[in-house]
Amino acid sequence: MIPLLAIAAWSGTGKTTLLKQLIPMLCQRGIRPGLIKHTHHNMDVDKPGKDSYELRKAGAAQTLVASTQRWALMTETPEEEELDLPFLASRMDASKLNLILVEGFKHEEIAKIVLFREDAGHKPEELVIDAHVIAVASDIPLSVDVPLLDINDVEGIADFVVRWMRMM
Repeated sequence: MIPLLAIAAWSGTGKTTLLKQLIPMLCQRGIRPGLIKHTHHNMDVDKPGKDSYELRKAGAAQTLVASTQRWALMTETPEEEELDLPFLASRMDASKLNLILVEGFKHEEIAKIVLFREDAGHKPEELVIDAHVIAVASDIPLSVDVPLLDINDVEGIADFVVRWMRMM
């Protein structure tokens, strides 16, 4: 099973910004990361007017769009409960990955690096540090019982992730 590592924080804390910098640094260190991003929005990866969009809207339960550069599988789930993270991770190609980064899913029971920014509208005492939190990345000093990382030192965070993966 591919290890899952969530980057968890309140909206506006910089999860996506950190991941956009962290992913290339992990790649430089020989890690092949995948990503699962949770969104609360009704998202659509297809565009109205495109053939694949029109065929999916016509009633196809699954639509796979492929080109020489990439492919994407869209599955309609309007009547189902929200899918759980292990199911989503099982859809990833384990032969191409050795880590799945997860943005969001902060309530899942998986390893997490929790982010905190002083100017993001929350207080340090609001942080939820449960048994699954392996580190906190912050822009201010905090008193926590897990490793404290500098949220602005992405290389340091990448090194921490690599060390964590070796212990798995």
